Amino acid sequence: MSRVYDQMTILTGNSNPALAAEICDHIGIPLGRAEVMKFSNDNTFVRIGESVRHNDVFVVQSFADPINDAIMELLIMIDTLKRASAGRVTAVIPYYGYGRTDKKDQPRVPITARLVAKLIGTAGTDRVLTLDLHAGQIQGFFDIPVDEMSAMFLTANYFLEKRLKDPVVVSPDLGNTKRARNFAEILDASLAIIEKRRMGNRDRSEMLNLIGSVDGCPVVIVDDEIDTAGSITQAADLCLRHGATEVYATCIHPVFSGPAVARLAASPLREVVVTNSIALAPHQRTDKVTTLSIGPLLGETIQRIHTGTSVAAAYRAAATLQTRLSFAAAGVSSADALE
Repeated sequence: MSRVYDQMTILTGNSNPALAAEICDHIGIPLGRAEVMKFSNDNTFVRIGESVRHNDVFVVQSFADPINDAIMELLIMIDTLKRASAGRVTAVIPYYGYGRTDKKDQPRVPITARLVAKLIGTAGTDRVLTLDLHAGQIQGFFDIPVDEMSAMFLTANYFLEKRLKDPVVVSPDLGNTKRARNFAEILDASLAIIEKRRMGNRDRSEMLNLIGSVDGCPVVIVDDEIDTAGSITQAADLCLRHGATEVYATCIHPVFSGPAVARLAASPLREVVVTNSIALAPHQRTDKVTTLSIGPLLGETIQRIHTGTSVAAAYRAAATLQTRLSFAAAGVSSADALE
């Protein structure tokens, strides 16, 4: 039987406070008080502004730019909470940065995803809640329980509502095929795969071949994250050269580093659908980007972790809420939406 903790507290670092506020709104509790700042010597300082003794504490922090500051903030917050006698501390990491460094694929390179996992556990974290890891084996890098949720149903439902005619889901590389196949099953769509060769460690890649047909069909390119947008825009060009009528792209994590926004804006992509797992800065926004909220999904999951009930059911609850919100935005009543 799960241990019952005192009241729930949700805190946030500086990486994505807006998402933490959405999670609190969904649950119906105020965001906990915490001061997370830097001194003039660049040292990070944390002070919790309320009692957390025996509380079930969730710390929301995405590992996004500046990623090393985000990680240090989380580690110091966890240490602070354990010293303040928190009952249990769960690290809520919507985007797990360094996830692409999950194996030794070259001589004398680190496995940084495992190193970061060890740091999180050593700091005193009791469990982790995360979203759409780049590689599934990262769960095994932790020595504490990990709940990995997926926002794929949110993005897939968005495209279901578009009612595209005979769409083809495209994976921009071979390693992403399973994710794209699952997405295609939700849309009842065909699958195509792009063979890609990565060139060195400088975020450059070369599109070699398209496996499958996109001729005369709308295309949805599916990936877990968009970083510099080089692969996704090259994939869009390749699909159009092979006869696609229009091209969309979707990912869970909009990293949008370097030239990403300029590339997306100049690309033939009609729309790029992402989630708010990473808070986009003003310079990272473009009219082509549509952002879906993962607040209800994480809020529902956090409630279930707190009460010791199944987190698998959080998908259905969050999907129902998302459907209501989508139809409400379109002016359709909740009763009609769920008929």
